[in-house]
Amino acid sequence: MGKKNLVWFRNDLRLHDNEMLVEAISKADEILPVYIFDPRQFEQTPYHSFKTGATRAKFLIESVSSLQQVLQQMGGNLLVLQGHPEELLPELVEKYELTEVYHHREVASEETAVSVKVEDALWKLKVNLKHFIGHTLYNKEDLPFPIKDIPDVFTQFKKKTERDAVVKPCFTTPTSITFVSLEDWGEIPELAELLQDPAASMLKIKTDFKGGEQEALAHLHEYLHAGEGMMLANATLKKHEIVSKLSAWLALGCLSPREVYWKMKEAEANYGVKPYFHQIILGLLWRDYYRFMFKKYGNTFFKPQGFRKDGFSLRLENTAALQNWKEGQTGQPLVDACMQELNTTGYINQIARQLVATYLVKELGLNWVLGAAYFEEQLIDYCPASNWGNWAAVAGVGNDQKLSNSFDFEKLLKFLDPKGTFAQVVRA
Repeated sequence: MGKKNLVWFRNDLRLHDNEMLVEAISKADEILPVYIFDPRQFEQTPYHSFKTGATRAKFLIESVSSLQQVLQQMGGNLLVLQGHPEELLPELVEKYELTEVYHHREVASEETAVSVKVEDALWKLKVNLKHFIGHTLYNKEDLPFPIKDIPDVFTQFKKKTERDAVVKPCFTTPTSITFVSLEDWGEIPELAELLQDPAASMLKIKTDFKGGEQEALAHLHEYLHAGEGMMLANATLKKHEIVSKLSAWLALGCLSPREVYWKMKEAEANYGVKPYFHQIILGLLWRDYYRFMFKKYGNTFFKPQGFRKDGFSLRLENTAALQNWKEGQTGQPLVDACMQELNTTGYINQIARQLVATYLVKELGLNWVLGAAYFEEQLIDYCPASNWGNWAAVAGVGNDQKLSNSFDFEKLLKFLDPKGTFAQVVRA
């Protein structure tokens, strides 16, 4: 009997530059690709929010569907299930006599805990859970320092990494896969089946983002070679106006950071070095930085007091001020415009995020974790490390105190909207 490996897709919904998939194929005669919709990712949180809202869930469904379609074009399929991975994966291993299970390791506590439960359950069956890391531009073993010695100050991390680390080439995209034969591959759930928020189905979703690897690669090509890319190449724009909007596909692994890097290098060879190329790399470095900070410090980023030992605890009440902030009804025009855009599209740029976060923390005096949890519900590009790391920095409880002391609401307001016109444009 041939060797059969299970590939457990999580936030790595792509075929290109996927070491886990390449390795699983090379070590087996047949592959069983699996995606599991875990109901815990849609439940209510203690912070008056849901873990995944409608817009984010829609993008996820589209991304899983895209992966399924690509695998179907290769003569196979994607097994789609709903439930707890630590229960379902061992059942699959026993049922189909699978040899090993491959997956990408995560850094946040809830996702890591699920991996541990899966590993423990598989160990009882004498089956290995093989771990891979495919979410960062730089592999941790290629960094010029061990995880415990990574500089807390981002500028130091950036300088040493860019100087001493090397971005590895992408793994080759598989052109053929031999799949395990199944009669029932399951079905991708409808949006209403996943959402546990009764009001979510009433929300108006107005977004140009569509999930999936093919959409991601098409957007990257358009940005680098046409459309926005060529427009930016011939225009002088401020930093906050240079927005690639690649983060949503990066968050679900529809797009590899290394793919972005090397495609950008190709574009540089054609067009020369452009200012907005630097902003792409900067964004990728920030993603890496917070993921490595989570590896270094673990759950500290989720605690209201963060890295501050002298902080005081704020209540976690669901106040009228919090609801007004969420709904974009604070009376502050730009804040309201940004929050309304977030609620309908699932996306606002980084400066807008800093603006509304600073408003919640420093103008309203509310607990920052309430805002971070709401972003988790709404953002289609939600990553635990980047989201909670950035919020902790705004609240002044992050690990980089130089960064934590740099947020001022009035300065952000003037920087983002110097002529006071943004709110009117968004509301039009």
